[in-house]
Amino acid sequence: MEGRGEQDDEERRPLGGSNPTFAGIHPNSVTWPTVDGPLGLSAEESVDYARRFFFWGFALLPFLWAVNCFYFWPVLWSRASSSPSSYARIRPYVVRSAVGFLLFAVLLSSWALTFTIGGERLFGPAWKNLVMYNVGDKLGLTGWM
Repeated sequence: MEGRGEQDDEERRPLGGSNPTFAGIHPNSVTWPTVDGPLGLSAEESVDYARRFFFWGFALLPFLWAVNCFYFWPVLWSRASSSPSSYARIRPYVVRSAVGFLLFAVLLSSWALTFTIGGERLFGPAWKNLVMYNVGDKLGLTGWM
């Protein structure tokens, strides 16, 4: 039982050795790859989770890219040159998730703004087929009221 507790402590150590620094600012501070610090994941679990969030983001779940960026915030905002060497395995997934979410947000915003601002002036007569607020009228569901 006692040996298992020591093993858990070793697995929960921060990335980058026993005395890593965060971007070289505080030499005595401990760096963790996740926002929840010592309660978070071990180094191997961090890589696995970052990879899963990244690939599942392609399965029409791009908000997982945002979760990946938030959860691994310390990895995302540390400079690659001054961050612990074990961040190198997590960093590509987190940075790519940030780029993917940014592209998704730009596409979603431009689509929403196109329909909001353009409306019937932009789409002409096809607008009545594109909008969803008149579905009840089209299907005759509002006549009984």
